[in-house]
Amino acid sequence: MIPVPRFLVPFDPKELSHYFTDILIIGGGLAGLRAALAVEGRLRVLVLNKQGLEQSSSQFAQGGIASVMDPEDRFESHEEDTLRAGDGLCDPETVRMVVRQAPRHIQELITWGAQFDQEHGHLALGREGGHSRHRVVHALGDATGREVMRTVIAQVEKRPQVRIWNHTFVLDLLTHQGRCCGAVVWTPGNGKTLIWAKQTILCSGGAGQLYRETTNPAVSTGDGLAMAYRAGAVLRDLEFVQFHPTVLYIAGSSRTLITEALRGEGAWLVDRFGKRFMPQYDSRAELAPRDVVSRAIVTHMEKTHSTHVFLDLSHLDPRRIRERFPGLVGACERFGLDVTRDRIPVRPAAHYLVGGVLVDAQGRTTVPGLWAAGEVASSGLHGANRLASNSLLESLVFGALAGQGASHEALEMPEELRVLPVEQYPLPTSPAGPLDVEDMRRSLQSLMWRQVGIRRSGEGLHEALETLNTWARYVLPQQLEGPRAWELQNMLTVACLIAQAAFNRQESRGVHFRQDFPQPDPNWQCHQIWHRDQQGGTKQPAPQAPKA
Repeated sequence: MIPVPRFLVPFDPKELSHYFTDILIIGGGLAGLRAALAVEGRLRVLVLNKQGLEQSSSQFAQGGIASVMDPEDRFESHEEDTLRAGDGLCDPETVRMVVRQAPRHIQELITWGAQFDQEHGHLALGREGGHSRHRVVHALGDATGREVMRTVIAQVEKRPQVRIWNHTFVLDLLTHQGRCCGAVVWTPGNGKTLIWAKQTILCSGGAGQLYRETTNPAVSTGDGLAMAYRAGAVLRDLEFVQFHPTVLYIAGSSRTLITEALRGEGAWLVDRFGKRFMPQYDSRAELAPRDVVSRAIVTHMEKTHSTHVFLDLSHLDPRRIRERFPGLVGACERFGLDVTRDRIPVRPAAHYLVGGVLVDAQGRTTVPGLWAAGEVASSGLHGANRLASNSLLESLVFGALAGQGASHEALEMPEELRVLPVEQYPLPTSPAGPLDVEDMRRSLQSLMWRQVGIRRSGEGLHEALETLNTWARYVLPQQLEGPRAWELQNMLTVACLIAQAAFNRQESRGVHFRQDFPQPDPNWQCHQIWHRDQQGGTKQPAPQAPKA
């Protein structure tokens, strides 16, 4: 990979305004807000959002939160399901810790006012692919994220020490002698500002916008991954990109996630001839893990020369479907579809980045003073493939852990905050050359979808790397202006790392499927880690075996 400049843009601390806070949180999704709620009340907290609180991936989560709430369920069963989905790369200690903290976090949300769906006076529990039992707590039928975010936002608004800046683009993390000490940000009308913090928590979400087809909101452009990489943090398991099997596919419309809880209720996947096809690919049929279902759909689309398949609910109770999935019913009605009668056109789309910034069991990254939680982090919970409805759970658990840990360390530091010498590296002084940002962005998304998508090959990945590195040599060193251009530079940085990691892993494991290496290889039951060296180059130490 070509050298990556330390900062996206040049800046002179003497010419900029400065803001001081105890804890800086980058990202206002569930992980970020849960971290803010865990911070000691004596400390000042600043939460930064690229758009508004309503634009995080957490807000759009449909399925629910996996947790052992049924007396007949067992923690060991949830752990086993998680480890099985992770395909040999989970950290068993992390899995055990998260699974066993889940009920407490569900109860905490209820105490705060979350209205989860109930049946016969008890929490209604759904079932999704990869789970051996019904254990998914949900709200508003298929709008769990919206209800959970409403709840935590209301709690944050009660904390006067927490401030939120919306419409703030975080350009880069600030470091001094290898320690994170804040960030440089940009806001419309004000330009650049240096924010100094005792501790920084990265909760910026994923990178689904790298792909032409995605369930992610427009803000998910991998900014946090790129800025952490430029600051020297270790990134791990970037080849593992999860694709959701069922996204509403209507040409010309935005892609709408169709929760797999629908398949948990008994929906079938059928082809254009009306034939149910999943049983021929996996004995678990529609309830197989997401990677299995996604690959089966793509394979069957090729067999039937189709651009999509269908979800069929016509054999299910119409009243139950309308009550359980009001969001789906409304989304389909906008296109004249009656889900209780009409087949729903679907196809897979990029959904979740399983890897991310490496963190320990408390949420610390490898850069002192920097923590991470949520999709941007690689905690060891997901391994090579995330089990359905474990993402909101991870955000709750690690958001709280990171907030508590950062709070504790901040209280141990001197009270005064001051401007520090910032580690800078020279950037080219020439202005940006001719660049159609939107055209390159579309080209990048199409390339990633074709060559670094659901099914991969050495030849395709090599072609993708050659193209990505050519673009990166031209785009990354330039001093571009504006969020769309900075997003493109971040997307290119992360895309190069994902493609290289996928090219290196010569096996199929979890969500990473190589057509030229279709079976798992015991020699590859290990993690790939990456970090940027002082000269801007990419370092890849020897792969690391997962904890036993």
